[in-house]
Amino acid sequence: MTEIYCAIDTPDLAAAERLVGALAGAVDGIKLGLEFFVANGPAGVAKLAEKGLPVFLDLKLHDIPNTVAGAVRALMPLAPCILTVHAGGGRAMLEAAVDAKGGAREPRIVGVTVLTSLDDDDLGRMGWAEGSEATVKRLAEEAKAGGLDGIVCSPREAAAMRAGFGPDFLLVVPGIRPAWAAAGDQKRITTPADAAAAGADVLVIGRPITGADRPAEAAQRIAAELAA
Repeated sequence: MTEIYCAIDTPDLAAAERLVGALAGAVDGIKLGLEFFVANGPAGVAKLAEKGLPVFLDLKLHDIPNTVAGAVRALMPLAPCILTVHAGGGRAMLEAAVDAKGGAREPRIVGVTVLTSLDDDDLGRMGWAEGSEATVKRLAEEAKAGGLDGIVCSPREAAAMRAGFGPDFLLVVPGIRPAWAAAGDQKRITTPADAAAAGADVLVIGRPITGADRPAEAAQRIAAELAA
């Protein structure tokens, strides 16, 4: 079953606590990224974890293998269920991240491929002329070869990645916008139902939930669309 993780993108710990408390029972977990982590650090993560929802740490680690391994070990006490690294960091970096778990099942480490704020024109300007789907596929191959549990990709690539990498390769999919929500700065987007049908395991949804007057009701509306 496709899960919904709400992206808590705020530096305000008190506001995050209120939001996470309101979302209990309405989502399957929360995603904490750089904005929250830089402002609040590990202590802030631990504080939100006390609310009882699984925590996905989206820190997009990308450095030399030794540094990434050290970062993974430092994060292990926080017990995140999912952790991101950049799939383009190289095979040695990916393997070092996995080895740093010491055989633990969690966190599941997934490789960020092409950000959902980028399209083919953006990639072309950066020298990635093959386009988004081919680029995501190549990075997914590196992620799998490096021992990662899966990747982060846009919903536009999810069906191809599911077909190419099988049912056990975790697909974490941001860029989710219900038909009733604004696209914002996301480019390669689809609706929650379309992403789930394409094979997404985890939908990462932020502003359609967090920007709603009643976040829990917005999350429940999305869940109902998935179940329909």
